Formats: sequence, structure tokens, C-alpha cells
Amino acid sequence: MNNKVIVITTGGTIAMSENMESQGVKPQDPQALQSALPLLNQYAKVEMDHLFNKPSPHITPADMFLIAERVKEHLNRGAKGIVITHGTDTLEETAYFLDLVLDTDRPVIVTGAMRSSNELGADGPVNMVNSVRVAAHEQSLERGVMVVFNDEIHTARDVTKTHTSNVATFQSPGLGPVGLVTKKDIRFFRDSVKEPRFPLAMPSHQVALIKVAAGMDDSLIAWAVERGFDGIVLEALGQGNLPPTMLPGLKRALASKIPVVLVSRCFNGSVQDTYEYEGGGKQLKELGLIFSNGINGQKARIKLMLALSKTKDATELQSYFQY
Repeated sequence: MNNKVIVITTGGTIAMSENMESQGVKPQDPQALQSALPLLNQYAKVEMDHLFNKPSPHITPADMFLIAERVKEHLNRGAKGIVITHGTDTLEETAYFLDLVLDTDRPVIVTGAMRSSNELGADGPVNMVNSVRVAAHEQSLERGVMVVFNDEIHTARDVTKTHTSNVATFQSPGLGPVGLVTKKDIRFFRDSVKEPRFPLAMPSHQVALIKVAAGMDDSLIAWAVERGFDGIVLEALGQGNLPPTMLPGLKRALASKIPVVLVSRCFNGSVQDTYEYEGGGKQLKELGLIFSNGINGQKARIKLMLALSKTKDATELQSYFQY
């Protein structure tokens, strides 16, 4: 039976080291991760593929596309599973992008580290080992893209970074992990939600993400319209409500046929058309905003980028955000 797992490295803290004089952390030679191969080969036949070495704030949707292409290449060559090492700041966005464009029953795992390789308690090696174990496990089939971190397994759709420095930063608010990695086994608790897949193509649509706060006006929405953005995601208040001072710019965006997706800035729950006051969710629904179903703003932005490559019809776009 094929037991090959490919580890694709893209950079991040897991591929960095701390300068003891300056106490700054910066990228090192990506080949340094090769030192983990003896550990990894205990669980599968592992090969390393060093794609690039970028801090995660430098990752773009174009980079996500390149990662997806490389994953497909290895899967087409018969790899049993894929592990991607990645910086944590944008890890959840890359994982979700991959989940939306990769149509495969084989596991694709994204992992990283919160502590660089020479820091006390470095978490990179154990995260890599656990990721390879999950990628090689039979129970990981048909579960989509997953994030393995700190002995937990999370779905790409639900996971988010919740702490700036804690090794337990990745959590799935409201649902918890989909599985756990123990010393002797891999345990899954529930199935993963399967979302419609999008064609794998270089992202070309610009989508603005605007976080809403008390007393905001419509100037940021107006800016996005003037700059020619193809879509807007609003991180709204509560169940999906806006200050009324944002409505003029919002109506202008909709009149310009710019799709606007509504998410909540809350960690848990979905937006709903509940409140009937000015700027309330009921009015926003009637205006034609696209209501999401529980994903956060940064993931809604990724999904809208991909969805716009298929359609600009508001009804069809809304159907993609029901998942």
C-alpha cells in the first residue's frame, strides 16, 4: 500500500530561528526542516518539497494558488496525503482556500509553529509529526483540508487563530476540534461539512474586508467603491447589524452591482435577518446583502474571491454562503 506523504514547506515561524543578540525571529534556510525527516519517517514515507520560504503576512491569494497547484501535482503522482507547513498569521485563510479548490478524498493537512526552532519549547517538530500521522491515517480520508496543531485536529472551515503567542492558539469556536492526536492513535469525533468546490484558478478579484464598530460612517465603503473593488465583506455587529450612518455608502455599492457579504464580528453564531430597525439585519437582507453562515470575515473574503470567478449573480452567490 502506498504510504507516501509529501511535506510542502512555505515558510513561517516553523522555518525561523531566534537571533540571540537581537532577540528577533527571522527566516532561516528552509532545508533546516529536513532534520525532522528521521522522526517523520517513523509514520510514513516522507518527502520534502520546499516551495518557498515566506513569513505568513507576506502570503497572498496568488501564493495560495501556487500551493494548491503543487498539492494537486503531488496527489496526481499518487501521494497518500499532504502536509503543508505555513506561518500561523494567515494559515487559516490558506487552509480554507485549499479546502474550497481541492477536490480530493485524500487528506491535506496544514500546520506550523508558534515558537521558532531554537526557542525553548519549540512546537514545530511535534506539530509536523502529528500532521504526518494524520495525513497517513485511514480515518482521515474524505475529510477535506484540516489544520493539525497542539494535538488537535480542526476543519479548515471552522478553525481560527485566537491568541497571539499561545501554542494552543488554533481553536474552532462553538464546535471545538474535529479530532485529537493521542500518543497511540488518531481519534475523530464528527464529520466535516463539505462545501461546494470552486475551479482552481489564479484569484483575480479584489475584495475589501471592513470591520464595523460603533458610530462608523460609510467612508470605507465609499472608498472601496471608488477604488473599483469587485466585492465587499462587512464584519457586522451582533446578528448582522450596522450603524445607520453606513447605509448611504452601502446602497451606493449595491447600486454599482458590487456584491456585499455580511458576517458577524462575534466568534460564535451566524448573521440573521432579525432586527427591523434602520441598519438592522432585516433591512439589510431586503436591500440585497449576502448573508453568510458562520464563517469569519477573512474566510468570507476568500470565498467571495473564488465565487466571483464563477458568477456575479447575487442569488447564486448567496447559495455559496449557505454552507
